[in-house]
Amino acid sequence: MRLLRPTGEDRDDDSALLRAVARGDAEALAELYDRHAGWLHARLTRRCGDPETVREVLQDTFVTVWRSAGTHRGGEAGGWLWVIAARRLVDARRAQARAERPGPEPAPPVPSAEDRVLAGLEYGDVGAALDRISPELREVLRATVVDGLTTREAARLLGIPEGTVKSRALRARRELRDALAQLGARTGTLGGTA
Repeated sequence: MRLLRPTGEDRDDDSALLRAVARGDAEALAELYDRHAGWLHARLTRRCGDPETVREVLQDTFVTVWRSAGTHRGGEAGGWLWVIAARRLVDARRAQARAERPGPEPAPPVPSAEDRVLAGLEYGDVGAALDRISPELREVLRATVVDGLTTREAARLLGIPEGTVKSRALRARRELRDALAQLGARTGTLGGTA
């Protein structure tokens, strides 16, 4: 069933599409999917090596958009969509972990390259250096570097102005570089578990 849109609404604007989706417009959802599914699929694929899980998470993401489009507060939709997709991926991984009961001799998991890098970020020298910088700077680095969000998307996600994201990112990189140098001087090397 197609619902009529108010005249004069700009369908090129993601916020207008989300408002139409909130009113139950399936065509608006299809258009939003066509615009964003490609890059969401690429990002999810970088985080998860199972194509079936990626497809399910992408589908769950847009089901969630259908159900909660009215909660979008306007502005850039990309960051909002990525937060939904990332949460659906976490949920899917948790469900898989619950479903997989270890047998008598479970095969050791083979971590993906991204998992090894993320483990290095969390537990290696970079993780130790990240722990030394302030939480607000760490948030900006994780949003822009680890999650790959644009400045605009990170600003929307973190609820701060774009200029603040830029200045915090610059400060965070500087402090992270200094912390890594201190760790390297103390241990004589830079390394990690990655």
